[in-house]
Amino acid sequence: MVLQQIAFTHNVQFNYNSNLIKNTYTYPVSNKLNLNEKLKTLEVQTGFVFTHIDTQIIGISSPLVICGYIKDITTKTPLIGATITTKKSHAITNNEGFFKLKVKSSSEKINIRFVGYHTMTQLASELASTNCKNLYLTEYQELISNISINGYLVKGIDKTINGSTTIDFTKFTLLPGLIETDVLQTVQALPGIQSVDETVSNITIRGGSHDQNLILWDGIKMYQTGHFFGLISSFNPKITQTATVINNGTDASYSNGVSGTIHMKSNNELQTDFTGSLSLNFINANIFADIPLGRKSSLQIAARRSIDDWIKTPTYQNYFKRVTQSTEIENNDKNVTNSNQDFNFYDTSLRWLYTPTNKDIIRVNFILIDNNLTFDETAIVHNSTETKQSSLSQQSIAGGIHYRRKWTPKFSTIIQLYETDYNLQATNANILDNQRFFQENIVSETNIKLEAAYTKNNWKYSGGYNFVETQITNRNDVDNPRYLRLFSNVIREHAIFGQTQYHNSYSNITIKPGVRVNYIKKFNQILIEPRLSIYKKISNTFSLEILGEFKHQNVSQVIHFQNDFLGVEKRRWQASDNDSIPILKSKQASIGFTYKKKQWLIDATGYYKKVDGITTQSQSFTTKYEFSKNKGSYNAFGIDFLLRKNFKNLSTWLSYSFIQNTYSFDNLVEKQFSSNFDITHAATIGGTYSNKLFNMSLGLNYTSGKPTSQPVLGNEIVNDEINYGTANNSRLKNYLRADASALYKKQLTDDISVNIGVSVWNLLNTKNTINNYYRIEHNNANKYARYSLGTTPNFLLKLNF
Repeated sequence: MVLQQIAFTHNVQFNYNSNLIKNTYTYPVSNKLNLNEKLKTLEVQTGFVFTHIDTQIIGISSPLVICGYIKDITTKTPLIGATITTKKSHAITNNEGFFKLKVKSSSEKINIRFVGYHTMTQLASELASTNCKNLYLTEYQELISNISINGYLVKGIDKTINGSTTIDFTKFTLLPGLIETDVLQTVQALPGIQSVDETVSNITIRGGSHDQNLILWDGIKMYQTGHFFGLISSFNPKITQTATVINNGTDASYSNGVSGTIHMKSNNELQTDFTGSLSLNFINANIFADIPLGRKSSLQIAARRSIDDWIKTPTYQNYFKRVTQSTEIENNDKNVTNSNQDFNFYDTSLRWLYTPTNKDIIRVNFILIDNNLTFDETAIVHNSTETKQSSLSQQSIAGGIHYRRKWTPKFSTIIQLYETDYNLQATNANILDNQRFFQENIVSETNIKLEAAYTKNNWKYSGGYNFVETQITNRNDVDNPRYLRLFSNVIREHAIFGQTQYHNSYSNITIKPGVRVNYIKKFNQILIEPRLSIYKKISNTFSLEILGEFKHQNVSQVIHFQNDFLGVEKRRWQASDNDSIPILKSKQASIGFTYKKKQWLIDATGYYKKVDGITTQSQSFTTKYEFSKNKGSYNAFGIDFLLRKNFKNLSTWLSYSFIQNTYSFDNLVEKQFSSNFDITHAATIGGTYSNKLFNMSLGLNYTSGKPTSQPVLGNEIVNDEINYGTANNSRLKNYLRADASALYKKQLTDDISVNIGVSVWNLLNTKNTINNYYRIEHNNANKYARYSLGTTPNFLLKLNF
């Protein structure tokens, strides 16, 4: 009756099998609705599919049920969370990689997607529910990032044919002491990368200081890398999908970072379904959402904030004590009392992806990072109690636009523009002297890059132009007596770069030579920087890698006084003046061999690196030469070694690094002596067990003590100054730390899962000295030390939906 009424009203005919609609009843359909609205109403009431065969004939059929198991083509393991989409419906695979979905027609196209894999398209007729077959997806790898070693350390950490190491957090399992994918903590597990004081803001790559590293987030240079003033990464783990670590053989499109490059990247695939997560640990709360905006656009939002306003956990208290030890915040003048110490941090990341056509990709990025520390100082002055507040803030804000156009299958172009700003401020209230000391360090950088790439057969050619303008401002402001020093410096640099890559899969060789030509306008100086990467697979088990590069950078971090910025974040960025602060220039070469057979891997690389233009102020001296202002260089040569053995669900590894890192300063008493970053021996042994429900990891870290200087015994003070012996002629005690972590994963429904994790940093509560210094008190040279974190637990609860 309802069909007859619709057919009469709209002058259409229905085509169907009479047995299909037999004993099917519906409610009356309002005549106020148009034809399509009436058909949709009937679809909801009956479950039938109404299809326009032509303008006047409408077919009625039952929906088709399709199903399948989505798996990795290499490992044959299920891909959990893969999306299966049609024009009007979707499904997500469960723990077995299984999905089931209703579609309207057997001719409907089904798209199957999983992050990091090629998209598969199937007809619904091939996926009928009568035979739920296995469907295998192939991992997506671009030519320039072909993997040479899968699971280099654990699953998700791979080594590429151009010598870099990639970390894919969508596949990542677990490392000792970590329960979240903290990028800058994770990279320290790689041979040749350490932190001399356990922070992510003091990472050394093959003997270089942290400011010599180029840290990029989606192509945007970041001048701030840590929360809690360096104890955790400032980059939200939910929005960062991959990270590439480059020790040598850097791509010609990169500038700066004479020591190494860490490039963090977010997911560039549009999601057709809403996904998100909520997480909470003993330090912060985190929220993430990936929101589709139609079929061509999506918005990713991530936000994280410390939870100390609500509860000060043992983890927070350990972190706060570690950051503020041996500073004015912890130990003020004996006549001054500190109170109301308050610290908090937050970060916000936003990404908008837009693909107007299948040839165009537009990406807009925004990030805001903020750390704030305040405390009150109270003293009795002129028989009355006075209280003033001291504060420290560290903030970064950056935004960028990235546009890629694929003109043909062989030719593409990229335009990228970003602005990044960093601001460090401190107000030190000196009650006893009625003085306020204000310090500020500001970095503002604008970058424009144009790049083109052309691929033909085994060759890939790329080149482009890059412009960078960096302005750095430093301010010291004292109110009593009045003193103001404001210094600002701007450096503009133009560069052209080009490189080619030859890859022959039959002869198993990849060669990538390149060159970058830089012109620094302020100094009227041209710097030519060749780059080289060679990979050769000698046999099924052996491969050879040769890397080399010239690089430079125009900015560095310096320390004027150890109590700058309240002694918490003492380093300030400063631009080169090509005189007292030279342009940093580096040369590096390395050769490596890899043996890989079955589940065994041996990887060894020897390298030599020379960096000119360093200053004593940039090298974190705390003993001899702490107040010196001299320029020089360092030479580093060493070996990075990794032995890895995989079992069915267990990855085990032993990594070892040896380095001999030597300073050269012509104007110092000692012309050559050990670098402050000469961690001669560093070794890690660890293992990670993982299955569908559990990840567990345990590791032991050892490093030899860092160099330090000692006063001359029996003649410690000369002319009211500490009389040190030979520079860096002794070392701190060796460093030893055991870590453990565990993560439980549970799929609650097809759309919701939960992660519960626990970790323990410094499991054995080893007291490690990370730095020392001396001060004259009562005509004595008293020794002080800063110590590493003690046993520090953490807990994670994360809901994925």
